Amino acid sequence: MGDTGSRPPQLHPGRALAHTPGASSSGSPHRSDSRPPQTPRGARRSGPDGRLGTTPPVPGRPTSVPGPVGLLGILGLPAVLFALITWQVVAHGPLARADERLSRSLVHPDRVSELLADLGGVSVAVPVLALVLGYVALSARAAARERWWQAPAVAAVLMAVVPAVIVPLKELVARPGPPVMGPGTGFYPSGHTATAVVAYGSATLLLLPRLRTARARRGLLGLCLAVNLAVAFGLVRRGYHWPLDVVASWCLSAVLLTALALFLGRDVSRSSRRSSAGTPSPRTGPS
Repeated sequence: MGDTGSRPPQLHPGRALAHTPGASSSGSPHRSDSRPPQTPRGARRSGPDGRLGTTPPVPGRPTSVPGPVGLLGILGLPAVLFALITWQVVAHGPLARADERLSRSLVHPDRVSELLADLGGVSVAVPVLALVLGYVALSARAAARERWWQAPAVAAVLMAVVPAVIVPLKELVARPGPPVMGPGTGFYPSGHTATAVVAYGSATLLLLPRLRTARARRGLLGLCLAVNLAVAFGLVRRGYHWPLDVVASWCLSAVLLTALALFLGRDVSRSSRRSSAGTPSPRTGPS
């Protein structure tokens, strides 16, 4: 009672030891900055303006690639569709017969359809991809990114896989072409379609992270889709391929592009983990 002297406060029973002088690394009745915070909220780092922020990855927005079940779902649908179409073409089933009737009503050779079909040729699509690969590699190297060559190299290998897959399938199925193409086989699946989808699609996937605005990214995606639809229209309209030849190549190309997208997503996820751990992460695009 009446303790008005200048003595330091006395330790009372039940008082929290963390608030006493002499507690582990405290030296103050307040929480010590030298000890790690004990709550998730306290673990947040402040942003540039001093407010509490959240370091990446942001909760609720996963950056990891899908697991085996997710991969099966992503890759399974186009693979199943390709198998179904191939079975119908080989067996000349109802779907293949309907495809031939549709083709007869769509074929109308002209110069425009021929030019559109040429957009899927190796002499056009592959140089476009090569330019994009060179730009991406040089910009990543200039930004001092680790493994700056890896993404362009994977895209180049993917492009080389296309003929390695398409040519044996053409020989195996040996489907005759539309009547305007005369005698001969090897029209299924469409090589021009696969070349266009993989070349322009790979270029789009590599360029998307380097675009700053959502409008620019939507524009690039729209351009890629428009070019591939134009190639498909030209091939069918000119009579170079049956419609199912084109659809089957879309399915195969979807599997290849999905594999590339998953690889690129894993690379971004790895960079995000390095950034959240406090390790400086190279820039993913030009400044």
